[in-house]
Amino acid sequence: MCGIVGAALEAGDVTPLLIGGLKVLEYRGYDSAGVALLVGDRLEIRRRAGRLDTLEGDLVASPPPPSILGIGHTRWATHGLAVDHNAHPHGGGKGSVAIVHNGIIENYQDLKRELEADGAVFQSETDTEVLAQMIGRAVDRGADLLDAVLAALRRVEGYYAMAAVSARSPGRIVAARNGPPLAVARGPQGTYLASDVLALLSYSRDVVFLEDHDVAELTADGVRVVRLDGSTVERPPKHVDWDAEAVGKGGYPHYMLKEIHEQPDVLARTAFERIDLERGDVLFDSPGWSDQELAGIQRVQVVACGTALHAGYIARYLIEGLARLPVDLDYASEFRYRDPVLVPGTMALAISQSGETADTLEAQRLAAKLGAAPVSICNVISSSLVRESKAHILTKAGPEIGVASTKAFVAQLTAAYLLAIRLGRARGVLDVATGRKLLADLRLLRPQLESMFGEHHLDHVRDLADRHRNAKGFLFLGRGINFPIALEGALKLKEISYMHAEGYPAGEMKHGPIALVEPSMTTVVINSVGRVADKVRSNIEQVKARGGRVISVGSDAKSHAIAEESIPVPTSSEWLSPILNVVPLQLLAYHIANLRGCDIDKPRNLAKSVTVE
Repeated sequence: MCGIVGAALEAGDVTPLLIGGLKVLEYRGYDSAGVALLVGDRLEIRRRAGRLDTLEGDLVASPPPPSILGIGHTRWATHGLAVDHNAHPHGGGKGSVAIVHNGIIENYQDLKRELEADGAVFQSETDTEVLAQMIGRAVDRGADLLDAVLAALRRVEGYYAMAAVSARSPGRIVAARNGPPLAVARGPQGTYLASDVLALLSYSRDVVFLEDHDVAELTADGVRVVRLDGSTVERPPKHVDWDAEAVGKGGYPHYMLKEIHEQPDVLARTAFERIDLERGDVLFDSPGWSDQELAGIQRVQVVACGTALHAGYIARYLIEGLARLPVDLDYASEFRYRDPVLVPGTMALAISQSGETADTLEAQRLAAKLGAAPVSICNVISSSLVRESKAHILTKAGPEIGVASTKAFVAQLTAAYLLAIRLGRARGVLDVATGRKLLADLRLLRPQLESMFGEHHLDHVRDLADRHRNAKGFLFLGRGINFPIALEGALKLKEISYMHAEGYPAGEMKHGPIALVEPSMTTVVINSVGRVADKVRSNIEQVKARGGRVISVGSDAKSHAIAEESIPVPTSSEWLSPILNVVPLQLLAYHIANLRGCDIDKPRNLAKSVTVE
């Protein structure tokens, strides 16, 4: 993995288009890049480890001849080191085929032994080259490229999004999907392929999203889609409303900072059209949310990964507290393998920004097989997760480019709050008056959120970051519904600044983490006015008694009074306080990383959408 682009043009030169598409996908994270071009009756493959500008410099120093057909890739290493010979595209056969691939071929070792026994010589340590060799050898024996791809994929086990070109099938790209996303668009000068719709918006907003086990044959005139058995299938294009302008930085130095500042608008887009204040209820715009459909829900099982899992933790507090339904929560990667037992009437709630997170998708599929009703909170309407859900809540965050998620997290928290109210009203646990009060609180949140982007507040957080950027490490503490914000604050800091940071429930500090407290360790304590505020203040005192430096974050003024430093946050209802409290933690992480010279939008080793296990 991570990014795939391709184009079959009527005329012109495809190389600049491939590089431009890969630049759009840089945000996903990668460690090498390459292109394969059809030049006359041969393939020219250029690939380099490192950043895309390394490949681009190579292409400038030694320009390839113009080509009207090609594929490109940015790789995030899974099998084999991030070196030139492991970069994509990979050649196969006698140089007759080149392919790019996202995903993992799980039976590649068995296939590789079989190919080596038949005389194949491998040039890389990747699983992808197995697929290239299988297709290339079939083409060398006279097979059509589409037939060769179909035959190879029928033997492959695992997840893949791939694209292949062949010197013996000029004018055609064959692409396939099983798991990781892949989309096609017809533009004025040809047909375009990408693993992310953002790379297609410059050419068309009418996009064909391939489904699992689809195989597409692209020419400059259009696309034909078949299934693995060769049968033709229609995939009508879907209109994408995202504006290509939204992909730009809008004057901010980094996408992450821009996306942090977009959060008041994201809150409004996700929430306000769904608020029915008169009825004290929520109106979702997808099927599956009526009182009758929710009446049988007895339990909720949340599955998610990373930042989305932290949103799931908060969803548990909200659903249990407002809808009085029991909630279980699992890392999606663990749920898949622990032989879970789900009771009848379980709603399986999957949370994912992209809707293509492999572990989350598989966990949701397992829950559905066990009889649960699959529902989702997701940012991408065309994603696999949404398509496979009985009901969904679309988080209207728009494109999120920064690898470290910010605005998608706030959108997920907003969606979880709305979901808890809808469940509570459907179950008769919340009356009209209570529903109105909860929704009125949400409507008041946007100006409170906007107030946190005033110049004084932003300068204060930046100054704090400067004073603490050389700390030995960070301990983030929170209780109740703000405990997951401690987890998220620690995750953001470690993701983009590479500093050691841990999040803990404040009450657990004395059971081990308190051993880390010392003057060189910064402790960030999240505390808002509410049921556990006095308990958290006791935890602050415990840190101070051991010489620790404390930054107090939240609306509890008494906590600020006893801490060395503080970041005041507007007072809201306790249920909504996580949305406000996470903002200064995002900004603190951003500024520390920026002051330390880190690559904020593309942190090392990370990918935006983890489409492999």
